[in-house]
Amino acid sequence: MRMSAFMFLTDETIGPADLAVALEDRGFAGLWVPEHPHIPTKRQTPVPAAYGGGELAPMYLRLLDPFVALTVAAAVTTTLRVGTGICLLALRDPVVTAKEIATLDYVSGGRFEFGVGYGWNEDEFSDHGQHFSERHSVVREKVRLMRNLWQDDVAEYSGDHAQLQSSWAWPKPALGAPRVWLGGNGLATMREAAQWADRWFPTPSSPDLGENVRTFRQMVIDAGRNPADVGVGMAAAPPDPALLGSFLEWGVDEVSVVLPSAGRDEVLSALDDLVDVRDRLLGQ
Repeated sequence: MRMSAFMFLTDETIGPADLAVALEDRGFAGLWVPEHPHIPTKRQTPVPAAYGGGELAPMYLRLLDPFVALTVAAAVTTTLRVGTGICLLALRDPVVTAKEIATLDYVSGGRFEFGVGYGWNEDEFSDHGQHFSERHSVVREKVRLMRNLWQDDVAEYSGDHAQLQSSWAWPKPALGAPRVWLGGNGLATMREAAQWADRWFPTPSSPDLGENVRTFRQMVIDAGRNPADVGVGMAAAPPDPALLGSFLEWGVDEVSVVLPSAGRDEVLSALDDLVDVRDRLLGQ
């Protein structure tokens, strides 16, 4: 099981370059960052329990753009993988986003992981001309369009929510289409991930998560896919040794552990504590 870090990078935290170097120096596998382009001041959507519940944390208002931050992180490292955890693709232009990802993957030597999700904050959607109720099919179609751009010399796509006329687009990603990690909990998301994602990427908030991992692997088989090709990651996990040990027992491929959204000294201290947890757990 690989161990990575998950962090809300903002204009008030440690910077992406310092964090990336610290992670690589300590032998962590990757860095995952979330996305919220804006937060309307008129709050109507409750924060799900999976994301902490209660009031919306101030860090949501100050997030760095994930692709810019991850480009900075990739530029100062050589082995660290960088990923979106998650990209709100329903709110994005898929052609422009595919170009950003292909470029980032190309210049980093194939180190990008595409974590994508449906989004939970309905308040954001109207400003992007999107309908919250359609987000599942919108994301599915945009991923298909983007994969065509990454894989085909001449790409095209026609769907209900996404269109691409016959087109050229280079550069291609360095090692083929980046892996798509579909974030979210629940049976509906699990089924979607089993059908078309490369990884299922839930948060560890479900009390039945171990059983859900087993159920997901059966869903992959039922979808006619090889479970060896479709993995499971854990997003935004607390640094709880017992919980992390459970992930290891369940055969989870990668876990991203939450670091505090804080300044350099506090983050590096938390990271050193996490090194001790990781080394005891994984025997590094």
